[in-house]
Amino acid sequence: MNILNIEHISKIYGEKTIFEDASFGIHEGDKIGIIGINGTGKTTLLRMVAGIEEPDAGQIVRQNGLRIAYLPQNPEFPQDATVSSYALGKSAETDWKVQSNLTKLGIAEYDTPLAQLSGGQRRKVAMAKVLASDFDVLLLDEPTNHLDEEMIVWLEEYLREYRGVVLMVTHDRYFLDKVSNRILEISRGNMYSYDANYSRFLELKAEREEMELASERKRQSVLRMEMEWAKRGCRARSTKQRARLERLEALKNGKAPVQDQAVEMDSVETRMGKKTIELHHVSKSYGETKLVDDFDYIVLRNQRLGIIGPNGCGKSTLIRMIAGLIQPDAGEIEIGETIKIGYLAQEEPDLDTNQRVIDYIKDIAEYVQTRDGKISASQLLERFLFTPDMQYTPVCKLSGGEKRRLYLLSVLISGANVYILDEPSNNVDIPTLTILEDYLNSFSGIVITVSHDRYFLDNVVDRIFEFDGNGHLQQYEGGYTDYLEARKNRSAGTDSGVSLKKEIPEKKEGSKEWKQSRPAKLKFTFKEQREYDTIDDDIAALEEKIEKLDRDMMANATNSLKLSEITAEKEKAEAELEEKMERWVYLNDLAEKIEEQKNA
Repeated sequence: MNILNIEHISKIYGEKTIFEDASFGIHEGDKIGIIGINGTGKTTLLRMVAGIEEPDAGQIVRQNGLRIAYLPQNPEFPQDATVSSYALGKSAETDWKVQSNLTKLGIAEYDTPLAQLSGGQRRKVAMAKVLASDFDVLLLDEPTNHLDEEMIVWLEEYLREYRGVVLMVTHDRYFLDKVSNRILEISRGNMYSYDANYSRFLELKAEREEMELASERKRQSVLRMEMEWAKRGCRARSTKQRARLERLEALKNGKAPVQDQAVEMDSVETRMGKKTIELHHVSKSYGETKLVDDFDYIVLRNQRLGIIGPNGCGKSTLIRMIAGLIQPDAGEIEIGETIKIGYLAQEEPDLDTNQRVIDYIKDIAEYVQTRDGKISASQLLERFLFTPDMQYTPVCKLSGGEKRRLYLLSVLISGANVYILDEPSNNVDIPTLTILEDYLNSFSGIVITVSHDRYFLDNVVDRIFEFDGNGHLQQYEGGYTDYLEARKNRSAGTDSGVSLKKEIPEKKEGSKEWKQSRPAKLKFTFKEQREYDTIDDDIAALEEKIEKLDRDMMANATNSLKLSEITAEKEKAEAELEEKMERWVYLNDLAEKIEEQKNA
């Protein structure tokens, strides 16, 4: 039974069409995840369902008496309010629920003025209040932002047990998998509904796009036939001929399916020398709270480090010290002469909101060197989904997610060989996250990231540090899924973590890559398993590509310019194939060892 209907709505901001005759129905028990590129209208849809905004055309019909609760990305608070004055005082039963939620979310001091809390803490207070209210429909805009792993797991369980309707915008793909039973994709003013969680949605979307392309191929084929008929000089003397001409016009006016553009970004890192980043007996405290205690570590070349732990444990403090933004109380951090750091903060820096998007990027670089040669700031913005029209609009006209994407682009084009990323997935859409993950995996440099996004950690990092709450760090090999398994083994009595209180990882003499210093593994990491499953297809595709390039070289033997381009492309493909073959040998050797261990 539908409890809320979105009927033929349209919404335009300036010259940008957000929705165009879009419809959607919400049923009892739906747990709906809304996804789409930033700026497509995800937050706008939540605000319209909540009744805060109205569509320009169409209507939203709600069941009589329907109670709706809404948690925005950036809640507003009364001036001089404290935690208790804002969140408590409604009733004894509600106050008990609020206090329970506050405890789960790590808020203990009720007399603290909200102005003294961080943005993330204020948002947790708002969440605790919203979740304690009476509602039939819960609207959540990026609910996992600023939540650590324990809090995310608690929220997942809360929403799975809740029997009402949930409509949420989130970039957390594991969260979507565990909570949602429907996905609503917003693309180019349209809505596409899938009865699935995120993993199944990816399969269904691919099927839908293939069907649309098949229909377009059929339309083009019929159109060619009809145009040939029309060219033969047929006159519309009969009703049948007139109908055929009308069908021809309809076919000509048909629209081809438009594929969503993907963020594209080439690696633009600079050379890195032998010395990278060295931390020697580093300590840092705030008041009586010891955040980092006597920490020793040498970051090796091309490492991918993920830092996790509860909020307030010192994650951001550690990477801010590495970035040189704050100084340790004791110890020393040495940075190699060739190291150039690109730092992405949790919150965007203050931007000149009247500055145009293109001018913001031009202030960093007019041209950027990529693998394809130099490209202009405008071309770079287009690769990052900023259309020519958007490039000349003021920054203030961008959505929150678009501002985050612009800030992310400014860091990626800085020419850094070390990226230090503090919660890079906050307010970033899933398509951009996917491309960021691919970019970082091809990046020839160091990545150090603080993130609560478990999917992102699985796809990017090869080693995880976990804060233990006493200023010390525990080391785990692999991504987030590997970390969970190792922690489970440790709880069962098999300690898979390595304390890093006073430990410097040994580097083999002559070693160039950090992976060479890792201990022998008898299991696939999350990323290796994915690579092992697809590498045969990747190799076959590269071999086919090289064969095609050979044929193209034969066909263009007399065109020296074209022949040079094809030769360069072939050399690049052959280098990729050689690298894939080396990985194939490594992964198959590892698979054999794993199988031998199982059979032993």
